[in-house]
Amino acid sequence: MAKILSKETIKKLKEELERLKTVERKNIAEKIKIAKSFGDLSENAEYQSALEEQKRLEMRIFELEQLLKNAKVAKNKKSEGVVDIGSEVILIDLKTKKTVRFEIVGFGEANPLEGKISTESPLGKALLGKKKNDVVEINVKGETKRFKIKEVK
Repeated sequence: MAKILSKETIKKLKEELERLKTVERKNIAEKIKIAKSFGDLSENAEYQSALEEQKRLEMRIFELEQLLKNAKVAKNKKSEGVVDIGSEVILIDLKTKKTVRFEIVGFGEANPLEGKISTESPLGKALLGKKKNDVVEINVKGETKRFKIKEVK
């Protein structure tokens, strides 16, 4: 399934992938070479450790390649007043009348403590494509929460 990512996140992931393929692969190859020089590979902890590290590295490289291959860049609709990745949304909880502020972010960027919610979260999904004054509902632990969009930046 395609993940929607911001341009910034795609750039960061590509940079990480490039670093893993060039710098980290060389580092691990060197560790394996050094560990092999210690002799008997069957009881060589450094060699086994380096192989495990290589396995984790290759799994991360594969994961990043698949993610980037299937990623879709978020279309920036926020200039139209439509909630999308990168939008800052101010909501009013219709029950408590409290105001909350969130930034809508793509896959892997969520950090609720910083007010960043993913498009894959229940609230993020409900907000996507909505505009100022729209009301969204989400089910939280069996309770329906209703929010009115006060502002989309």
